[in-house]
Amino acid sequence: MAAHHFVKKRKMVVLSFSQCYGHGWSWSPQSPYAMSELGWGPGVTVMVISWIITLYTLWQMVEMHEMVPGKRFDRYHELGQHAFGEKLGLWIVVPQQLVVEVGVDIVYMVTGGKSLKKFHDLVTDGRKDIKLTYFIMIFASVHFVLSHLPNFNSISGVSLAAAVMSLSMAIKQRPQLVLFSTSSVPWETWLAFAYAHNVVLEIQATIPSTPEKPSKIPMWRGVVVAYIVVALCYFPVAFIGYWMFGNSVEDNILMTLNKPVWLIAMANLFVVIHVIGSYQIYAMPVFDMIETVLVKKIKFKPTWYLRFISRNIYVAFTMFVGMTFPFFGGLLGFFGGFAFAPTTYFLPCIMWLAIYKPRRFSLSWFTNWICIVLGVLLMIIAPIGGLRQIILQAKHYTFYS
Repeated sequence: MAAHHFVKKRKMVVLSFSQCYGHGWSWSPQSPYAMSELGWGPGVTVMVISWIITLYTLWQMVEMHEMVPGKRFDRYHELGQHAFGEKLGLWIVVPQQLVVEVGVDIVYMVTGGKSLKKFHDLVTDGRKDIKLTYFIMIFASVHFVLSHLPNFNSISGVSLAAAVMSLSMAIKQRPQLVLFSTSSVPWETWLAFAYAHNVVLEIQATIPSTPEKPSKIPMWRGVVVAYIVVALCYFPVAFIGYWMFGNSVEDNILMTLNKPVWLIAMANLFVVIHVIGSYQIYAMPVFDMIETVLVKKIKFKPTWYLRFISRNIYVAFTMFVGMTFPFFGGLLGFFGGFAFAPTTYFLPCIMWLAIYKPRRFSLSWFTNWICIVLGVLLMIIAPIGGLRQIILQAKHYTFYS
């Protein structure tokens, strides 16, 4: 199994660009596939640039959380309203944020189901073939319970487990890579490990803040540690996976590997635990939006059964879509370009320019405009590749098979 065993495939490069950054930093099994679409030079370049840009825009979000003395912007849309105005900010941010969070939860449904199926097939030696649909339903059943936890603080244990499993998954794929103790970093690191620009403000809002020690200090420390650990774990997975399998690697490398059985089975189980926690991280802001609309706009009473029904409907919706379109790579590419590009690449930069108004042609001005241009290009071309991938896969797919 060497690099010269490449299987030539004609696919769109734009898909892989979005996959490199869309959720690649917290999803190492996808990284070798993204590399296979671009090759060594462009692949390494895109991954490094994406890592730098997303770290920069995340720093902007952390900084803007408390930029107004005595006020904290605990939601992405609140920051958007401060930058663009009450109504415009809401319409710019909320639709994109919803697409990201719902889209990622659908991808996690597919991922959890596929990893459960792979685990089952490995430990039973494939003696009984069970449909992927059933495994997605099993994965969803966990969320019908966890989704009724009240807030981010209540899922801190779940997110910690997800972070540990994410790290362990990378170590299992490259055991000699890193030795790490969960007691050596502050707790907010583990929340930051499940980071995304779409929920970073909600996460930062859970950290106590005083004028002497604002929340951005521990939050940024957690983000930096998480990003370094992510790079140390997942970059080698991407590079070594591509070096070993070339273009023949699947969109999830854990689907490509079969031996040693115990190691691959355990890695897939770690993936399941990882995406259970990550699903909740992305679902929590959606629950908040749904319940706010139901109570404040439609005038429902804020009762326990309103929460029970609305949250179960959301979980059922993501489960149904995941069962209907279980195309991991295509979904990740489509949502990665269509939704992650604005909220991750250039919306924080536009807010920064609107609020801080850096001097024209200064370093800050140039840096933000470069991120904006790259983000807009990615938003336009990446969904085309993702949609193409979904169409190609759908040609040979039987629904609910």
